[in-house]
Amino acid sequence: MLHAVGQSLILFLKGANVMDCRSRFHIQLIFAFVFSSLLPGFVGNVSADAPMAKIQAPGFYRLMLGQFEITALNDGFADLDVKLMHNAPETEIQDLLAQKFTGISTVSTSVNAYLLNTGSKLILIDTGMGVTMGPKFGHLTKNLGAAGYRPDQIDYVLLSHMHRDHIGGLLDAAGKPVFPNAVIMVSEAESQYWLSAAEAEKASPDKQKSFKLASDVAAAYTAQGKWKTFAGGELFPGIKASVMPGHTPGHTIFEVSSDGQTLVVLGDTVHFMAVQFTRPDVFVDFDADSAKAVAVRQDLFKRLAESKEMAAGMHLPFPGIGRVLARESGGYTWVPVEFSQTQR
Repeated sequence: MLHAVGQSLILFLKGANVMDCRSRFHIQLIFAFVFSSLLPGFVGNVSADAPMAKIQAPGFYRLMLGQFEITALNDGFADLDVKLMHNAPETEIQDLLAQKFTGISTVSTSVNAYLLNTGSKLILIDTGMGVTMGPKFGHLTKNLGAAGYRPDQIDYVLLSHMHRDHIGGLLDAAGKPVFPNAVIMVSEAESQYWLSAAEAEKASPDKQKSFKLASDVAAAYTAQGKWKTFAGGELFPGIKASVMPGHTPGHTIFEVSSDGQTLVVLGDTVHFMAVQFTRPDVFVDFDADSAKAVAVRQDLFKRLAESKEMAAGMHLPFPGIGRVLARESGGYTWVPVEFSQTQR
C-alpha cells in the first residue's frame, strides 16, 4: 500500500511539473503526512499481540557443594494461616509479616525438596505433597524432569519426617511407588510413631488421614524390600543424619558435606520465614512438642550463624537455600542465596 501511494505522489509531481522550491516543499509535507498517517495502521496489521504465558519457569535451582551437585526442587505452595503461630503478640507477628510483605492473614509457603548428586548416587531428601492435596502441589516429578532426571534414577529417598507434605510424593494417584528403584530411609522413631496402630487409633479424625497415608506409603515400599530405618549418624560418605525430635517424634536434619563445605537441610525447623528467624521461640500448631521444636530451632540458628554454613529448608522461599545471620538486636535474619548462572 505504501509503495502504491508513493508512486501516485511521484506521478502527481511529474504531471504538475512543479519546479519552484516552495511548491516542492509543500508537496513533501503532504507526502510525509500521508505516509505517517498510514504507518501505524500498517504496522498494526503485521504485528500480533503476545499472549500472556501465565506460567513460571521450571521450579529447580542448582548449585555445587564441593564435589556434590545440589538441586532444589519445588513441589508447590501452601497457603498457611498466620493463626497457626503462637508465643508472640499478634501485633508483633503482624508487624514482622508486614516488613517482609508476605501477607497478613495467610502466607504462601513453598514446599521444597532437595536432590543430591554425589557422583555415584542420586539421593532425594523429601518428596513434597504429591497428588494428595490438589493441583497446587505434585510438581516435583515435573521439575525433576526439567532438571534432567527421572524418578526411576533415584537411588535413595531420605525423609526428614512423615508429614503429608514430605511423603505424599512417594506414591502416584494409583498408590504405586513413584520412585520404583529407590530405598526409602527414615528415622526409626519417626517410622515407629506413624506406623503405630495404637497412635493412629487415638489420633483425631483429621490426623488419622496422615496415619493412613504413612501406612500406605510404607506398605508399598516395604513390599519391595525398600523401606529402611536409621538411628542417626553417617548414612553415606558426606551425608549425616541427626534426629531432632520436636516437630515430630523423629524429625531429622541432614548435614551434607564435601570438600570442607556443608549444607544443613533443616526439614521443618522453619515454617514462617518472616517471623521465626526474628522470633525463634514462635512455634506452630504442626509441632508435636512445641518446647522441643523451639529448642531445636534456637540451637540450629545459633550454630548456623556462628559457622556460616549454608542451610536449606522445606518451607523457606524457593529455592530455600541461604545462610543465617545473627542480629545485634537479637534474633536472626535469613539471607537467601543469589541467583547465579553458573553452579558455583
